[in-house]
Amino acid sequence: MTELTIGVDVGGTKIAGGVVDETGRILQRTRRETRPDDADSIVSTIIDVVRDLVGEHTVISVGVGSAGFVDAERSTVMFAPNLAWRDMPVRDLVVAATGLPTVVENDANAAAWGEFKFGAASDVNHMVCVTIGTGVGGGLVLGGELYRGAHGIAAEIGHFQLVPDGRLCGCGLRGCFEQYASGTALVREALILAKERPTEASRLIELAGGDPGAITGPMVTQAARGADQAAVELIATVGRWLGKGLASLSALLDPEVFVIGGGASDAGELLIGPAAAEMSDKLTGKGHRPEPDVRLATLGNDAGLVGAADLARI
Repeated sequence: MTELTIGVDVGGTKIAGGVVDETGRILQRTRRETRPDDADSIVSTIIDVVRDLVGEHTVISVGVGSAGFVDAERSTVMFAPNLAWRDMPVRDLVVAATGLPTVVENDANAAAWGEFKFGAASDVNHMVCVTIGTGVGGGLVLGGELYRGAHGIAAEIGHFQLVPDGRLCGCGLRGCFEQYASGTALVREALILAKERPTEASRLIELAGGDPGAITGPMVTQAARGADQAAVELIATVGRWLGKGLASLSALLDPEVFVIGGGASDAGELLIGPAAAEMSDKLTGKGHRPEPDVRLATLGNDAGLVGAADLARI
């Protein structure tokens, strides 16, 4: 008999849930809006999502993927920068309300596990998942096991220092990886271009309805796919910064594969090509060691949900 689990992906403004089978197939979905500044409301919404899905299926457990630091017991979200969770005992609250065994995992870790089990890295044992959105998240699978570190908060790769004394990050430090290789960085550079060289940015300004301040990451991607050279170069710049970070991660971790996911990965080869080239150029021992592949994630926005559901089986 197939054992079903529920995966819940907690985002800043929405919570997505799904019933997932042992092959990673989502049998049913649901979605709720939520308020990131209301800690109790977020938990209540998770519980509503689980109850809704349980009404249609018999499930054995629940996996919750959330941004932030999750403790070693996969129980408490200790800190979430974009949610009002501080030492929130998410697992115990969900178990008390639903009666179902529950695990909580960092969302990028869950996405990494999803891609490892069912997606772009299902053929390897050592992989690094890099999720590029508003910030940069990461997940490590080493030797076929999800690596969480001593306290459960490993792989916060968005906050390793890429540029000494560089741009101020939302975490309070300077020069973090995500200040150069994120969707936020892409938009920031696009806005600077539109202000300083509006002729070059004319296509972007057009897509933004004539308002340079309304330019978004998807607009940059759309323009680049239409061969707008300014947009192509903006994405390539972010890709090169990404590649520099991947080279450093290669020196530390020696993975077989980097899987690149998150919203900014919609740019596809426009991002991956420059990233892979820059990584190769900056790789320690180039020419005398195997080079990791750089691949696009294949599960898309479902990676975290599917990964969380599968981790609930372990």
